[in-house]
Amino acid sequence: MGKEMTLYEDLQWRGLIKDISSEDLIEKLNNEKLTFYLGTDPTADSLHIGHYSTFLVAKRLQKAGHKPILLVGGATGLVGDPRGTGEREKADAKVIESNFGKLKAQVEKLFGIKCVNNYDWFKDVNYIDFLRDYGKYINVNYMINKDLVKRQLEIGISYAEFSYMLIQGVDFKHLHDEYGVTLQIGGSDQWGNLTTGIEIIRKLTGEEVYAFSIPLAVDSQGKKMGKSEGNAVWLDINKTSAYELYQYLYNLEDSMMEIYLKRFTFLSKDEIEDIMKRHLEAPEKRIAQEALAHEVVRDIHGEEEYQKALEISRALFSGDIKKIPTDQIGKIFSKVDHINIKDSENIVDFLANSKICSSKREAREFISSGSIYVNGDKIDSLEFAINKESALNGRYVVVRKGKKKYFLGEFIDE
Repeated sequence: MGKEMTLYEDLQWRGLIKDISSEDLIEKLNNEKLTFYLGTDPTADSLHIGHYSTFLVAKRLQKAGHKPILLVGGATGLVGDPRGTGEREKADAKVIESNFGKLKAQVEKLFGIKCVNNYDWFKDVNYIDFLRDYGKYINVNYMINKDLVKRQLEIGISYAEFSYMLIQGVDFKHLHDEYGVTLQIGGSDQWGNLTTGIEIIRKLTGEEVYAFSIPLAVDSQGKKMGKSEGNAVWLDINKTSAYELYQYLYNLEDSMMEIYLKRFTFLSKDEIEDIMKRHLEAPEKRIAQEALAHEVVRDIHGEEEYQKALEISRALFSGDIKKIPTDQIGKIFSKVDHINIKDSENIVDFLANSKICSSKREAREFISSGSIYVNGDKIDSLEFAINKESALNGRYVVVRKGKKKYFLGEFIDE
């Protein structure tokens, strides 16, 4: 057992430091109590798994005695930040306002972080004063050399998105003046915006403040784990259930396990090394994936929801569909072929009419070979009836054809 790591050493070991504005920050992180902030724009009504790693860094700093503030950008969300790939669509002010309220409630519940809205201090700012008080201090050459801006200049960037980093820099200045914030953290794609705030504060006050960036959470193909990439897994349980989150984590590739255990959990170095040792000895047991799913689902949704997700997973694996809570059936099977059922039918007719089987003959063959299951029960009778009595809660009929092909039938009232 080696000596205990400092906070900065732990962040480095976990792969959570990309850029750092000054070596002086290392000592301050390890030995001082800083007030810091991180920001997100309310472009959606929930955080997603791509945010989670960054927010856990805030939680790690908080556990070490530093004080976090979350800025949800009601103002910057209306402007849009450069992505390097093209202009964002113009945001709807009412949607942004609604999203702010939902994100504020979510963050305060999940992470216990104080939440502020930059619209509160920007809504009454005079444009001329803004240009005079802040625009004079940031050189255009400085701005166009920022990575995302430089990339987007090649295809065109609006003045609004070009100005985004200046607005975020003013945020840092405001929070520095109002709350004594001396550190900003954010994803590595935000580095240009983070350093602009440092520059504004230095030029206006002569004081030194700090920033460090965090590598973006990516999947095994190197794509961002975020909604803009079309693969969002939301932290809101009503958008992504605890079971769906569990399944997402449990099915991640072996090659990413050590990275994710370091970044997405509070497990210690010794614990992670032990998990990876046992995982590599028997990868088919998915020991690392189970540990990751347990830590993340429990942290976000609590132990009870984790246990429910685990029970549902075991029920699906064993084929015992009746153990799944009926209020979860629709969500769990939301991505399989859906069949609306109006009337009772013989199983053979049902399989053929719903196109689960190509014909009545094929339906009879599948039943005779023991390859049709209804609500977890193998069907061996050609006379079995699909009706509300055989449905789960009088509503759902989960059909399995073969080993893995599922269909969801649902009785509807006309």
